[in-house]
Amino acid sequence: MVTIRLSRAGAKKRPYFHITVTDSRKPRDGRFIERVGFFNPIAKGKDIRLSVDHERVDYWVGTGATLSERVESLIKESKLSADDLLKIEQKKEQLRLKKLAKKKADLEAEAPAEEVVAEEAPAEEAPAEETPAEESDKKDDK
Repeated sequence: MVTIRLSRAGAKKRPYFHITVTDSRKPRDGRFIERVGFFNPIAKGKDIRLSVDHERVDYWVGTGATLSERVESLIKESKLSADDLLKIEQKKEQLRLKKLAKKKADLEAEAPAEEVVAEEAPAEEAPAEETPAEESDKKDDK
């Protein structure tokens, strides 16, 4: 079975992926039939983050190749315009800020509740510790 999936390249802690058409029985970074693009997840500035040859992907899908989940999402992303990508990034940022605000509110709500519980609980008296002289007396008795 032919599949279109990612093949990892790059140095340690600096991943770089090729989008490859390969036999599903081959290892991830092993032999492939064709490279149809690349994905650089840590691209910054003017670096190209994603490049896909859509004509070749369509050809291979037409011949029966299956897409991995990640490659499928990358192909959808590559078909979006720059404005659409900007909107998606803004939505992600808004969700992240909402989660942060909710987490902060939860922490503030828990802090006063813990203080009230501490004030209401009566302080138990700890048994008086024995002095070293009393301990030595007990040892002598034994």
